[in-house]
Amino acid sequence: MIVDGLTQMNKNAATVLAELRTDHKNMALMINLLERESNRIYEGGEPDYELLGDVMHYMTVYPDAVHHPKEDMLYAELKAARPDLSVGFERITMDHRHIAELSVKLRNDIAAINAGNAISRNAVVADALRYVNTLRGHMQWEELDLFRRVDEMIREGHVSFDTANFIRQSDPVFGPEIEHSFGRLVSSIREIAASH
Repeated sequence: MIVDGLTQMNKNAATVLAELRTDHKNMALMINLLERESNRIYEGGEPDYELLGDVMHYMTVYPDAVHHPKEDMLYAELKAARPDLSVGFERITMDHRHIAELSVKLRNDIAAINAGNAISRNAVVADALRYVNTLRGHMQWEELDLFRRVDEMIREGHVSFDTANFIRQSDPVFGPEIEHSFGRLVSSIREIAASH
């Protein structure tokens, strides 16, 4: 019975890790879109500020509110189950807070522009690049280090946690049901995918 329970916990942990990896692929699409529109600003063109607003709305309601807290819980469980595998990850929660602050700043910049307020184009570009580079570097670090350590823990059968406490909220853009407020963003993503 205990073996069956551990096997199920291993499967649950592997499922959570697979979800996080999928989230990273989806987030990479969003930051690529954000980077593309930011480059238009930098080059003196006119970006789609409504699209930028939709991207940042998504980034604050799903990655910041669901994805990063899942990773924080994963790290806490890793630390509890295998302290030896969690060395060097003390910064993960602070990184997530910093990323959330950057995303709120950028979202506010874009909301102000969409509301007709004057904002320096250079400031928006700087905030966008800071956010894109920080998030991209953070995800790469997690993929190359954190997720590999969790994979090792799962392979070795050292999973001692139950994923029942993990946040179970579907992705409002990439999940099975698209949230109505993200319809325009989804259309833009499909157009980009079709053109490549």
